[in-house]
Amino acid sequence: MTDTRRSGAETRDRILAVAREHFARQGYDRTTIRAIASEAQIDPSMVMRYFGNKEELFKVAASIDLALPDLTTIPDGEVGRVLTAHFVRTWDSEGTLMALLRRAASDPQATEQMRSIFATQVAAAVAPLCPEPSEAGRRAALVATQLLGIALGRYVLQLPPIVEMDPDEIVAWVAPTVDRYLTAESAQLPRS
Repeated sequence: MTDTRRSGAETRDRILAVAREHFARQGYDRTTIRAIASEAQIDPSMVMRYFGNKEELFKVAASIDLALPDLTTIPDGEVGRVLTAHFVRTWDSEGTLMALLRRAASDPQATEQMRSIFATQVAAAVAPLCPEPSEAGRRAALVATQLLGIALGRYVLQLPPIVEMDPDEIVAWVAPTVDRYLTAESAQLPRS
């Protein structure tokens, strides 16, 4: 019985690995269950058995742990650099996250999944750094605008100036803004 469970887990893991590659390379719309099954060397019905449908397969494949560093151990003034560099490396290496970003632009479920990743992982990582704990969500959302904006401009829209930038140059430009979002005194609105 243990061998059967292990075999089932191995099959499921193989399907997920192949699906992540296909979604990353081709996006959601062009990826097919048949192509995933063929590359995983199984019958398409097995993909359906493990995941139900393409939507559920994508949802599981795009469940991403950002593996954020413990930002409380980073010296003051370096958090923006560390966080931005981590995200640039993640965008460069995690194609499934990019597929999720592309899909989130037009699909409410993918939008919610992206929102959840940032709300749970990024907000939790930056909350201890915020001067006012009540502002953690707002500050994390501002950080997310920068990090998602880089990904959108560099990988989805492929704006030539940002595509041509070296990752270290992107970090140098964006890190001070991320630092400011996390550590600056509350924004003061001009009085009318």
